[in-house]
Amino acid sequence: MRENIMAKIVALLCLLFVSTTSLPAQVAPRPDFTGVYAPIDPFGQARARAAAAAPPATVPPPAAGTNSGGVPPPRPVLVLDGREGRPKDAPKLTPEYLAKWEVIRKSRMAGSPEFDPNVRCLSAGMPNMMSMTYGMEVQHTKDKITMYGELNDVYRRIFLDGRKPPQRVLDDPTFAGYSTGHWEGDTLVVDTVAIREDALFDTFSPHSDQFTVRERIRFTSPGVLEDRITVTDPKALLEPFTSVRTYRKVSAPNDELREFSCAEGLGSTK
Repeated sequence: MRENIMAKIVALLCLLFVSTTSLPAQVAPRPDFTGVYAPIDPFGQARARAAAAAPPATVPPPAAGTNSGGVPPPRPVLVLDGREGRPKDAPKLTPEYLAKWEVIRKSRMAGSPEFDPNVRCLSAGMPNMMSMTYGMEVQHTKDKITMYGELNDVYRRIFLDGRKPPQRVLDDPTFAGYSTGHWEGDTLVVDTVAIREDALFDTFSPHSDQFTVRERIRFTSPGVLEDRITVTDPKALLEPFTSVRTYRKVSAPNDELREFSCAEGLGSTK
């Protein structure tokens, strides 16, 4: 009788072991990036470089009779023309592309709009567009993330359904490029290809048709989104270059983007 009871106990324990080990592993819920965000430091590393290179500036007091406190200051626009030379922490270009950067630098120093997308009302392109200077709205669904930027109507999509860029896309590069993403835990890893060669990056650095961007996007704390961006280019770069953008989710009434474009042709050079 005792042996029969022990056999039943052993059988029950085996059944419990099999049932618990066969349960599917619990998958942590993936974050939802939906929302409107303001950049925490819209110019990133470029601002620090400009501040370090520029001489101390003296800001004159407001003229008598002016409203110094009642009118919000204009939204910032950082202008870099390379007159201080190339920063030591800028992307390390190959000799061929460093020579191209010098041509761009001299053009910008002369005031030409040829290599300035803002003056020409063009998108900053990937990855510069991710500075999202005046704000960003994210729409996140199961298969796709869509990002809108206020400045110059920035628009990009990140496909999450496992698709690959078709050849017709690779043959027709765009400012935003073609982005596909996959999850590594709570981090979205995004690869972007097919980016136009005239979409300069960082300190208006040029790149080749082999330029690619990898992003690691995640929440670092509640409402704070980080985009860690690494670019590679075997023809233009001596080594990969990484920069980081951060954004803070905003709520009403500040969660509405405004139109900020040159639809009327104000940026025309004619």
